[in-house]
Amino acid sequence: MLPKELIADLVKRLSMLKGQIGGIIKMLDEDRDPDQILNQFQAADQGLQKAHYLLLDDVFRKSLALKLVQVMNACPGNCPDAQKIELLKEQFPILQDNELTDKMKEINTISERLTKYNLGNQENYQK
Repeated sequence: MLPKELIADLVKRLSMLKGQIGGIIKMLDEDRDPDQILNQFQAADQGLQKAHYLLLDDVFRKSLALKLVQVMNACPGNCPDAQKIELLKEQFPILQDNELTDKMKEINTISERLTKYNLGNQENYQK
């Protein structure tokens, strides 16, 4: 579920974009100057990109944070990926939007290895 503040912000931005796109259509119908039309296209594109990044930042950053906590709890500090986990923890606050998907893949891979590692340790403990 998305936070209400984010939803309100996205709806506001998309409503403004809807108006901008309506304006572009009107400019096209009125056969306006192509440079003016291009400027409006660029403004609409930037607005859509900003809304997109707000959504990505919220969704991916939260998912990554939750997964990072899960992995940190599964690794008491002596697992094979302890250093990578610590590095991700340090990097987390300063990650750029374009890095989030790669870090999510990385943390998922670490999580899979940890699951196997912890299962192996449980089997050895039971013997």
